[in-house]
Amino acid sequence: MVPDISTGSRMYGLLNYLYGPGRRDEHTDPHLVASWMPGLAPDPGRDPAATLKQLTDRLDLPVLALPKNRRPARHVWHCPVRTAPRDRQLTDAEWAEVARRIVHATGIAEAGDDKACRWIAVRHADDHIHLVATLVREDGRRPRRHEDGIRAQAECRKIEAEFGLQILNGGDRTAAQRPTSAERSKAERSGRPETPRETLRESVRHALAGAASEEEFFRRIAEAGLRVEKRIAPSGDTLGYKVALPGDRNRDGEPIWFSGSKLAPDLSLPRIRQRLDAGRPDDDAPVTDRAEERMPRPARARRQAAAIAERAVSTLDGDDDEDSAAQLVGVGELLDAIAQTSPASTRKELAEAARAFERATRSHISAERADNRAIRSAARGIIRAGNALGKGEDGGATAMLLSTTILVAIAAVRWHSARGHAQQAAAAQRAAQHLRTAYRSASAAPMNAMREQGRRLPEPVRERYAGTLETVLPEQADSVRREPGWLALAATLDQAERAGHDPDVLLHQAIEWRELDTADSVTDVLVWRLRRIGKLPATADEPRARSDVRTTQSRPQPSTQQVPATPVGTHRVDPRSRGPRR
Repeated sequence: MVPDISTGSRMYGLLNYLYGPGRRDEHTDPHLVASWMPGLAPDPGRDPAATLKQLTDRLDLPVLALPKNRRPARHVWHCPVRTAPRDRQLTDAEWAEVARRIVHATGIAEAGDDKACRWIAVRHADDHIHLVATLVREDGRRPRRHEDGIRAQAECRKIEAEFGLQILNGGDRTAAQRPTSAERSKAERSGRPETPRETLRESVRHALAGAASEEEFFRRIAEAGLRVEKRIAPSGDTLGYKVALPGDRNRDGEPIWFSGSKLAPDLSLPRIRQRLDAGRPDDDAPVTDRAEERMPRPARARRQAAAIAERAVSTLDGDDDEDSAAQLVGVGELLDAIAQTSPASTRKELAEAARAFERATRSHISAERADNRAIRSAARGIIRAGNALGKGEDGGATAMLLSTTILVAIAAVRWHSARGHAQQAAAAQRAAQHLRTAYRSASAAPMNAMREQGRRLPEPVRERYAGTLETVLPEQADSVRREPGWLALAATLDQAERAGHDPDVLLHQAIEWRELDTADSVTDVLVWRLRRIGKLPATADEPRARSDVRTTQSRPQPSTQQVPATPVGTHRVDPRSRGPRR
């Protein structure tokens, strides 16, 4: 059950909408289900003699009784209350009880207070009602409605439990402000897919992703085509900022501005400065070898980001809450960077993933002193590298990074759930679903090519790699071989061996890098991890010829001793083998 409180200045306009046909003729049988006093509120929906003007005047009477200089500019309180999609249909009597409980909980009209505000509850659909009240009491005073949104949410959680409805996640006052009904209506009339508030929030987040300084942040906002104004102190220091969409104006023709704090709590200038000071990102990571040097810049940036993102998973599984909170902020910037530079085939899903994860970056756990420089630098590297192509090395590197970000999102779900952050955990879960969809699209071509390469390997070679898998991952070997990606894993091990790696050592290192229990596909995770730590191309190459095959019998058996971890990026060849195959 979701309440959504807003205020306005035109009682008649709101009632005209509630009792009207709706924007798409969706309003059916508008009528009152409850009011401040039975019999005093005329009902234009059920009484042919009643008019909207009469109902407006009756509700506004306490306002009109005040001297003009004491009348509040925004005296209309509006709160739609909607049940969840799978909830049962409530009766009018049940909705009336819901209405009375919410106006009591919010301070609009407490039970037994005969001087409270006047209010009504209008029902024009099966799944919701609209509460409307006048924000002047019968005694001329204003109601005490401090934190009325929080109190309405809390009362809804109680009602859900008592009525047997779906119990939704409670708020914790860290969410971004939602668009008002007026903003949504204006967006619909203008043909916009979303409100200016939402568009601006995403654009400002994108400008912040990987920014190294306040100057760079403001420059990116301007480059994105937004109007921006800074609030400057007499000393010349910047105190704050506000942004507006070009062409978005009010009835007086003036731009409609939103301050950073109105877009989201962490987009105020003081919070942005805290983020920049805590983890100023470095420029692009240096190229460490010839293989990286030959890669396109977007692919190289994504591969480097994948390694850093995996370390964020380890942090989220640790005990340092402040460090974990900082990593979540950095992951949010990383997803924003990926979404901005992704190919068209995955852009929509990645934008949705970034929007969802944005909610998971905010909680009451402070990250002010934690260092997330590495992951913010990864985001910066992706932005500076530019747009990635959806094919070749770029496409494979994108799939490699998305495979890792899924694990990060799952780790974020676990971290928030363990701390009772229900809304953030749900947001991270939604992000993971969008990332899975994007990954399936990005990985289809490279994984199909690798599976085809694995299919063309001689059977003795595939069996030898099956033995490698059995040695290194004995408990999961059978299930891994049944996964669709097994042939791609065999092809990757073959490619690694021909590049000079010992398959046993490299696979052991890939498995030890992180647990695999949360992976949707163990083979997919291992394929991309092997290619990253072995510095292999993110695409398939030609498999070995049949004449270049070692049989299972001729291959030396791996040692039963524990294999020491090989540093990432190094090659290790077992001295008992006959050397790497070219």
